[in-house]
Amino acid sequence: MLIAIVLSFVSVPLGVMAQYIIKEADVQFELYNYSEAIKLYEQAWKKKPTVRTARRLAFCNQIQQNYQQRESWAALAAVRVDREPEDVLNYAKALQENGKYSEAKIQYQQYKQLRPDTSPVLTSRWIQSCDSALKWMKEPRSIQIVNQTVLNSPQSEWAAVSKGNSIIFVSNRNQMPALEKAKVPFLKFDGKKMPDENIDGYLGHRYFSLYFKNGADSVKIFPLEAGIGYHVGPASFTGDGRQMFFAMARIPENSKGAKLKILDGKLVTATVGIYQVTKDANGNWGKPEAFKYNGQAYSNTDPYISNDGRYLYFVSNRAGGVGGTDIYVSAKNNAGEWGAPINLREINTEGNERTPAFDLANHFYFSSDGYVGMGGLDNYVANMKNGQLVSLPQNLGYPLNSPQDDFAFTFDSSSAGYFASNRIGGLGEDDIYHFAQKAEGAYRLSGVVYQKGTRLPLAMALGTLRNSNGEKMQVETDASGKYSFSLDAQSNYELTFEKTGFGSEVVSVETKEVPLVITQLVRDLFLEKIQLNKSIRIENIYYTFDHAYITPAAAIELDKLVTLMKENPTIWIEIESHTDSRGNARYNLELSQRRAEAVVQYLANKGIDKSRLTAIGYGETKLVNDCADGVKCSVEAHQLNRRTEFKIVKQ
Repeated sequence: MLIAIVLSFVSVPLGVMAQYIIKEADVQFELYNYSEAIKLYEQAWKKKPTVRTARRLAFCNQIQQNYQQRESWAALAAVRVDREPEDVLNYAKALQENGKYSEAKIQYQQYKQLRPDTSPVLTSRWIQSCDSALKWMKEPRSIQIVNQTVLNSPQSEWAAVSKGNSIIFVSNRNQMPALEKAKVPFLKFDGKKMPDENIDGYLGHRYFSLYFKNGADSVKIFPLEAGIGYHVGPASFTGDGRQMFFAMARIPENSKGAKLKILDGKLVTATVGIYQVTKDANGNWGKPEAFKYNGQAYSNTDPYISNDGRYLYFVSNRAGGVGGTDIYVSAKNNAGEWGAPINLREINTEGNERTPAFDLANHFYFSSDGYVGMGGLDNYVANMKNGQLVSLPQNLGYPLNSPQDDFAFTFDSSSAGYFASNRIGGLGEDDIYHFAQKAEGAYRLSGVVYQKGTRLPLAMALGTLRNSNGEKMQVETDASGKYSFSLDAQSNYELTFEKTGFGSEVVSVETKEVPLVITQLVRDLFLEKIQLNKSIRIENIYYTFDHAYITPAAAIELDKLVTLMKENPTIWIEIESHTDSRGNARYNLELSQRRAEAVVQYLANKGIDKSRLTAIGYGETKLVNDCADGVKCSVEAHQLNRRTEFKIVKQ
């Protein structure tokens, strides 16, 4: 009976097994358990690749902010014969998200051909955004951007405001255990079970709260008695610091003050509103007072109060707006009452506008995803006076904007301040960055990126320059494969170039020992084209007869493969192990499998995720010479067959 069960299981087609896994993956997907869903969808892909699986993996990795993996899976979905036009659009956005603007432009143009009924304004903005981003990256502003590690955590920090010696900001730090299966969507409840008062069921984190850091002191919770607020923040202060306006999400109440329950079987959603508090004579914040124009059918958030307290700018998704979220302004009259909110239609787009703020010179800053930009939310500036637009919004360019979300732009002096971003390389999901003007670099680094083995120049290769302080700059190679960066004196840099379909290369660049009379540094790089499903021999990986352990000499070569996989985090490989013909054929097959698994385990011990590795033993079925059974060969000839190869099966 046991044998029959095993044989029955083995006979199940891979496609059927993939369906079993996909069903479980879909369950985890619907529960917002994206990390577990990714693992299951990857298993399903190995058994039966489908466009739906690749599509789901692209989406899950986007939610997890793993932008490289998102691009990899979006590419696999976009090239399949059963793709949808939206798969091409998703791939274009993934490329743009990773700063590959030239390649993204090609995909946007292809989508435009596949969907000719798409709004020409929208497609034009996508393509213009790619062209503009390339220009801004080629001519970056002389701005120093530093991640504020003393404020940031592995979760989200944003909306930093400088007030005196303190910095006040929003965070959902101190991650708590996620709710069971994370079944509760963001701030929705069914009347039978209220939302958890500590944990956001959608993210599995604490709710957003206000925090502050005073000088050299540690980060602390902001002293505000807000009651039960499911999210609190961001905040804005009047010039004298006596009044604070902040956003807060509360469960709706009816006219009698009771918590709303399920209505006609429909879920009730908590909305975000703006509240005001005033500091008393003892320096304590009073009881929050709700803004007159809060509502239960829409949210108000991102308040900015003018220094004199007369104008309140905020963001809302109320009916009658221009786009998703719009910026509004409400003016206070002489009686101290707030006037009806006015939509800043000259600013707002069909997209989303967020985080309004002013600098000391009365320039108006905000973020938007509805203009020509680098990707996601970008920071913009315009001139406003008494709520009226004086000049058209201008993109702040690179590096103040990036391919990801950049928002919450504020000043702590006339030329420096803070903004938030989820750009690649940060400490958490959203990080707070400080910006300031800096002098032009002392050196110019330039060179050409070639295809390895051909010396053909590679256009559209993306270069990333990182210094030891964590600052990052990017640029694409031109049609001749050329690039250039500005370098500071007395600095260490790591330069990486990558291109779709090629492996990456990393080189170090130092300016500590370079005389200032030398202003030009040259580094050429060579990228190797990735060939899928081509077996590549790993040199010097030989095994002692009848053994599967990794020799010291083999470890040196395998470390090169570790480097390759770390520099190219999206590739999957198959490890193929082979034996010579001596011994029993079945035993050799098992021995080769153990050898392949030994290599996989070595790579895993070096930090390579096992999901990217597959071990296959071929035994003596693929000899490289004539040393088959019955053929007399030397020890050296037999050893040539005891080899290990790898092939890239996904990039």
